[in-house]
Amino acid sequence: MIGAERLAGTLTLPQNRYGLVIFAHGSGSSRLSPRNTLVARQLNDSGLATLLFDLLTDEEAQDRRNVFDIPLLGSRVINAINWVSEQEDLARTPIGVFGASTGAAAALVAAAQAPGLVKAVVSRGGRPDLAGQALGEVRAPTLLIVGGNDYDVLELNRAARKMMRCETELSIIPGATHLFEEEGAMDQVVSKASAWFMTHLSGAWPRTIPTDEAPR
Repeated sequence: MIGAERLAGTLTLPQNRYGLVIFAHGSGSSRLSPRNTLVARQLNDSGLATLLFDLLTDEEAQDRRNVFDIPLLGSRVINAINWVSEQEDLARTPIGVFGASTGAAAALVAAAQAPGLVKAVVSRGGRPDLAGQALGEVRAPTLLIVGGNDYDVLELNRAARKMMRCETELSIIPGATHLFEEEGAMDQVVSKASAWFMTHLSGAWPRTIPTDEAPR
């Protein structure tokens, strides 16, 4: 159980791990999100520990406004980061955050508030624009993954990227829509996310992530 709210979570620890990724799910979802669970399972296979947790209590989730309360959601991600840092067997493990949809904004808000702890961020079909001024305060290398046919979200990601001052890359999955339901789309998401975390959490993975725009 995480934080004063005792939020439920699922922690998976591969035997030989080199980092841990905390997941921030999107609006209307939970730690049981099938897409995040799929990504987490494959990150585990790559040697990354994962923590999937509920950002809201059951009661809070009944109020739709909380689903879009980015400061609240960001504080919950911070609570999870602090919880990980307080665990004796995890205290020195490099931390990354994976955010989807509105969870991406929460992940970036948390990264801005904990620059010494968050070493990498990945956004899947995210709304980084909702992080507002926190975008300019993020120091962790950030990968924005967007479907090529998710037109509105793609433009929002491009605009958000211009506000960021850290290392950022925008990676577009051709033909994919917001949920990456097209054949092979999620496989590409997992591949790109794994490579990003391997690079920035272990420093021992070649950077071969194709993007439509040059990295900064």
